[in-house]
Amino acid sequence: MATAPSRSALRPFSILDAFCTAKRPLSLSEMAQLANIPLSTCHSVVHSMEQNGLLYFLSSREAYPTRRLWDMARVINNNDPITTRCLPYLTALRDACNETIILGTRQDDRVLYLLVVESGQTIRYSSHAGDFKPMHSSSIGKALLSTLTNTDLTAWLKSHELTQATSHTITSSKLLLEDIKTTRTRGYSITRGENVDDVMALAAPLQRGSMTLGLAIAGPLNRMNQNADELSRQLLACIQEITL
Repeated sequence: MATAPSRSALRPFSILDAFCTAKRPLSLSEMAQLANIPLSTCHSVVHSMEQNGLLYFLSSREAYPTRRLWDMARVINNNDPITTRCLPYLTALRDACNETIILGTRQDDRVLYLLVVESGQTIRYSSHAGDFKPMHSSSIGKALLSTLTNTDLTAWLKSHELTQATSHTITSSKLLLEDIKTTRTRGYSITRGENVDDVMALAAPLQRGSMTLGLAIAGPLNRMNQNADELSRQLLACIQEITL
């Protein structure tokens, strides 16, 4: 298991999250409150961010992030090896099925979302790149578990608590093992309200070099259920196109 990240290292991100939440300039006390950081510590972090050109003050009280963050993020995003290769395919899959498309990978013992291309429908599954999901109750997590050897999968099941996220979460190692065996046979995993109530998702593993990813289609359970066969066909076809 990975060690917990340093709180001090994450404080600048907590302050940026505060601006995302507020969507307006903030005073030092507001930043401290929204970021849940002691006022004196917040003052030090804000000063450091200001000195590095990440924040500017509109007045003696209120600050806001500069466009340096946007410029840095744009360069990073434009050179992301996963985004540049996979995003066009994910967008085409989203347009074809009109449901939310997610690309994720395993980070420690969680699924990390790398790309989320949301459906344009009013009622849809929504999430964000950078979100974490459990391995055992998410469609991508189960798809990734299906790629483990039998020995590694058995060891993983013995060493992990299957925490209940909803009333439909599989919390039995025996039942989860059976589910994963079905995933291997079928070629994709299915979750029906196991991590988020009333959300269904289909996911399949995707190999990119030495990196194992998971690609998922997610949406409202009733709508997904009605189109499950066609959605699974589109999912597997998309993966084949990416790996060609």
